[in-house]
Formats: sequence, structure tokens, C-alpha cells
Amino acid sequence: MKHLLYILLFTLSFQTFSQETLDDVLAKYTTGSVPYISVEQLQKTMKTGEIIVLDAREKEEFAVSHLSNSIWVGFDSFSLEQTLQKFPDKNAEIVVYCSVGVRSEKIGEKLQKAGYTQVKNLYGGIFAWKNNNLPVYDRKGNKTEKIHAYSKKWGKWLETGEKKY
Repeated sequence: MKHLLYILLFTLSFQTFSQETLDDVLAKYTTGSVPYISVEQLQKTMKTGEIIVLDAREKEEFAVSHLSNSIWVGFDSFSLEQTLQKFPDKNAEIVVYCSVGVRSEKIGEKLQKAGYTQVKNLYGGIFAWKNNNLPVYDRKGNKTEKIHAYSKKWGKWLETGEKKY
């Protein structure tokens, strides 16, 4: 009987998790401390204005694919000092992204604390970008369909492209 109860609880918790939306996940893992920018807004801004786009994923994720003209800053190895040196204008418009928007919020918070005034977090990250059929590029600068999906848990939010782990 106890065994049956564990199976039932596991099944229910799995179904609950699998029914979560991206909104639910971001509400659970982020605070909204860094304002979001949508894929559509970023796409327009990239075409019309000067903007700094920072990739807060790990180096191997960036190598598989990244947004055009984005600059890798990493997450575990993020260096605020190097970022301050590269981008001394604290009023520059900066968008940070990761897979879905969790790690990028953490990096955005660090930038805000350092005095950057126009930091935004890409809502849904590179997964949302690719899910909107927008191009991503590999380490050689070639368009690719491959996306580093981070993990099976997070990879479910990537609906288009070829998942790499």
C-alpha cells in the first residue's frame, strides 16, 4: 500500500511539473528584478539601435549556438570586473539572455548593483528566440538549428531546432 502511494504521488508531481508553462517556471525561479524584454522587442532593437547583448550561458552552450553579435560573459565564470572594462558606459542598453531567463536574471542583477541603468532580461531566453524561428549561430558564425538545451528538464521549453546536451 505504501509503495502504491509513492507511485501515485510521483505520478501526480510529474504531471503537475509537465503541465507548467514557461510563465510558471519563470515565476518560480525568478523575481522579476531585471525587467524583461520580449523576443519581438529585442529583434526590433537589434535592427534599429545600438544594444549590447550578453550571453550568460556556459562557454560550451555559447559554442553550440548564440544570438548574432552577442558577447559571451558566462554564468559560473562571470567577471563583473571584465564587464566593467569592456562596457564602461553604465547607461548603455544591455540585454542579458540564457536558456530561458533564470541565469540571465542573476547576471542582470549583478550589472544593476554595479550601476548599469538599462539592463533587461530576454524573456524565455535563447529558447524563445529559436521558438520564434529566429536565427542562431555556431562558433564559426554559421547559422545552425542546434541549440544547447542545458538539461532534459529545461530542454522541454525548446520547441524548435535540434537539442544538444
